[in-house]
Amino acid sequence: MNHRPHQESGADVRVVLRPGTDPLPLGFLALAFATTVFSALQLGWIEAAEGRFVALAVLVLTVPLQLLASVLGYLCRDPGALTGMAVLSGTWAAAGTTTALLPPGGYSDALGVALLASAAILLVAASADLAKPVACAVVTLAAIRFAVTGIAELTASSAWETAAGITGLLLALLALYAGLAFLLEAARGHAVLPLLRRKPVEGEPGVRPRL
Repeated sequence: MNHRPHQESGADVRVVLRPGTDPLPLGFLALAFATTVFSALQLGWIEAAEGRFVALAVLVLTVPLQLLASVLGYLCRDPGALTGMAVLSGTWAAAGTTTALLPPGGYSDALGVALLASAAILLVAASADLAKPVACAVVTLAAIRFAVTGIAELTASSAWETAAGITGLLLALLALYAGLAFLLEAARGHAVLPLLRRKPVEGEPGVRPRL
């Protein structure tokens, strides 16, 4: 009878580490796109009749990209990115779907309540990212943007809608800066633009405990 040779107990064990990547640039740049096109709609730069095309653009681009960023946040063990991106993806999906179904220029109380609820959840997610002030600021301003839009939906007020559009543009600028800053850091291995982190970044993404 043939016997299989036993593996030596002292045999080397190979451990392969698969570096992850920072999900924040992808998520923040997708956020900048969505909030910009919705702000253009809210401020009247785009005709109300074009609202469905704006909604479809967000559903096709922003929603899946932020969902992917949420998955990457899970793989990189980053609960702040995981939660924030997942909530943002779901909120834009709700806003896009409702806008596509409503008549041009219409308002929705249900969407207003959903946006206010999302704003509250995003504030909770932002509190988990206090060590990354720039990321925390983006998520916090996104919460404010959704809250103002939610009030506009509930009140059908053009003044609140204008305020939401302006807040959305401010969010776009901050999200663009954050996306660029985190993208440059991931590409070069060190901070290029100020991120105001409390602790310096060490090691490669996916190897350190958190990004």
